[in-house]
Amino acid sequence: MSSGHAAGRVVVPGSERTKPAAALSSIACDAAARTSVTILLRSRASPAAVAKRLAATPPSERTYVTRGTFAQTYGADPADVAAVQRFAIEAGLVVLETSYARRSVVVEGTVAALESAFGAKLQMYEAGGTAFRARAGTLSVPAAVAPAIVGVFGLDERPQARTQFRPAAQAAVSYSPVQVAEAYGFPTGTTGAGQTIGIIELGGGYSQSDLDTFFSGLGIATPSVTSVSVDGATNAPTGNPDSADGEVELDIQVAGAVAPGAKIVVYFAPNTDQGFLDAVTTAIHDQTNAPNVVSISWGGPESTWTAQSTTGFDSAFAEAGMLGVTVTVASGDNGSSDGVSTGNHVDFPASSPNALACGGTSLQISGTTIASETVWNDGASGGATGGGVSDVFDLPAYQATAGVPVVDDAGGKPGRGVPDVCGDADPETGYAIVVDGSPIVVGGTSAVAPLWAGLIALLGARAGKPVGFLNPTLYANPQALRDIVSGNNGAFKAGAGWDACSGLGSPNGPALAALFPASSPTT
Repeated sequence: MSSGHAAGRVVVPGSERTKPAAALSSIACDAAARTSVTILLRSRASPAAVAKRLAATPPSERTYVTRGTFAQTYGADPADVAAVQRFAIEAGLVVLETSYARRSVVVEGTVAALESAFGAKLQMYEAGGTAFRARAGTLSVPAAVAPAIVGVFGLDERPQARTQFRPAAQAAVSYSPVQVAEAYGFPTGTTGAGQTIGIIELGGGYSQSDLDTFFSGLGIATPSVTSVSVDGATNAPTGNPDSADGEVELDIQVAGAVAPGAKIVVYFAPNTDQGFLDAVTTAIHDQTNAPNVVSISWGGPESTWTAQSTTGFDSAFAEAGMLGVTVTVASGDNGSSDGVSTGNHVDFPASSPNALACGGTSLQISGTTIASETVWNDGASGGATGGGVSDVFDLPAYQATAGVPVVDDAGGKPGRGVPDVCGDADPETGYAIVVDGSPIVVGGTSAVAPLWAGLIALLGARAGKPVGFLNPTLYANPQALRDIVSGNNGAFKAGAGWDACSGLGSPNGPALAALFPASSPTT
């Protein structure tokens, strides 16, 4: 136990934070200010065992847990919930929300009460012209309730993730998402009807007029797009195409153009570890909208996350697999360094073994076919696909024979290799979209996560059943990908088979469709 915590208290595992690196100054927080915290609880049973069994089972033979029954078997234990609620009330906090499926209890209180409840010292910091609350050190809770708690999120409000999109130069070659899908041979005869694509956003927004303009230009009816507010965040366009609006519009327009018959639900949350995790668990366990696939285009270097965060997200993604939900995540736009000043690093949450990590290529299309495809690495602007070996997660079973290198940056032990797959991401061969009333060309691995999400919606609609956790199936069937053998992302070079810049490769539509045979006529 670290110093500063009273006797009879236990440190929350993985809760240690360091002072914000870019902070210019700090002052004490207003002790009377009120805020909310999400307490993450342990599962009633081990989801990891079920997730592991499903991963080893062919998709056609999988039996998924329903959202309606998940909470009863794998959600939070009612006794744990009651204990955490009592602890909160005794600490002078108000219980705002409880979710057995999401294993979360949301509490609210004054800064002073929260500091006392969790053994924290909160300060206000300023960086980049933005003020935010943050902490350093570990958190603690009373020993009696400690076994029930696996994470505490929301005391620290520093920006957690960054977008993974990059606007292109004016002279860039550009394609519509439909052209990209056609070149990759995405399944035809289906629009993704009956599927729902969930999209996680941590800022910005979209406008109906932008969507209508974009889709009418493609001759496609605008898909059904709705938004869900998480932790108070809403669809809030800034009016600046270079802001997070570009991310939001890119995600919706790429996924919607690929699978126009699918419903799209956008989950808006604050850009904090609490907001991000709450958005993910809300989407995965959303019984109303019931996404079949969740697309994430935000992330950051593994070193910027707490261990309780990486564990919490990874557990949520494992639960997604149990429910038949695929999670696609952009692998980052900063090459093998992931923007860290020294060494080679991978982006999280793409590095979660339970996510489909999506890297980037430079794609040249001739007519309706691929003329060439190489690893995306634009040395002039510094943009390049993320990829490498995780410092946090061990090598998953499905990558056992993939040839993931052992690197010093990962502590010299076998680690999770990133990415798993790739697709067009080079801004110079980017996607023509509409943002804040303006036509622009955008690239980045942010485009690849929704591209794959749209493809997964098509495959699911065609097969009449969920695609689910896709990674083991792809590694067992590498012929379903177009192997990329040219280019690098800095430290890692493309070559035959899996590599740490292009993964297994980009989509081979007909071969992927063969893995998920059509069960009936589709629409």
